[in-house]
Amino acid sequence: MMMGEGVEWGLHCCMVLAWLDDHAPIATSRLAEMFELPPEYLKKRLQPLVREGILESAPGARGGYRLAKTPERITLMDVVAAVEGRTGAFRCTEIRRRGAGETAAKSEFAEPCGIATAMRRAELAWRRELTSQTIADLIADAPPNAPRRARRFYEQLTA
Repeated sequence: MMMGEGVEWGLHCCMVLAWLDDHAPIATSRLAEMFELPPEYLKKRLQPLVREGILESAPGARGGYRLAKTPERITLMDVVAAVEGRTGAFRCTEIRRRGAGETAAKSEFAEPCGIATAMRRAELAWRRELTSQTIADLIADAPPNAPRRARRFYEQLTA
């Protein structure tokens, strides 16, 4: 399974927004500078987080983003689902019913295919793991200097 870079970008931005929670909304351009990302593309990646209620956005010259919830209430799965969508990773097209399977009795297909079952079980485990971790957990595991470094960098940008 491969996730787009928007998941990484969204998670890092959530962490920075948590570290800078005492500031006014943070402009897309400032977030982009913090990670050397293209601002317009980052903006497109953050919009789904706003639609899902993870971030709030304020329009205008003094606008930007801030967390809509506390870091403890934002799971990694929330961010993944917002950016990547809620569709399952594995799509069973029932190829077992084609070709050699066309002549099989319908009763052979009464139960889901073992492959589909195994893939769904694995995806469920993956989703549970991401649901069990929050932005607060990522913050707790971040290097001790990371919040200070982010704050210092941001304050230099806005000075």
